[in-house]
Amino acid sequence: MAGIQRSSYYDRSHRQSPALIRARRPYLVKNAILGASISAFAIGVYIYTLNVVGQDEFEDVKVPDAPMTNTPSAITQAAKK
Repeated sequence: MAGIQRSSYYDRSHRQSPALIRARRPYLVKNAILGASISAFAIGVYIYTLNVVGQDEFEDVKVPDAPMTNTPSAITQAAKK
């Protein structure tokens, strides 16, 4: 392996070479705008969902008056209903 040179856009200390920086430059602004747009959409959906769920009154959910006990008679009576 000593005689084989590896072609890479990174130097030995894993920093970007000037060639890689030049190759990525045209896409930097477009990628940043796209990333910000996708992030804004995801955050918007999340906030909208929290607002919609927060407005629900849960009127259709039946809440029992008293909690059920776990005695065998209570379980068999609930099963008979």
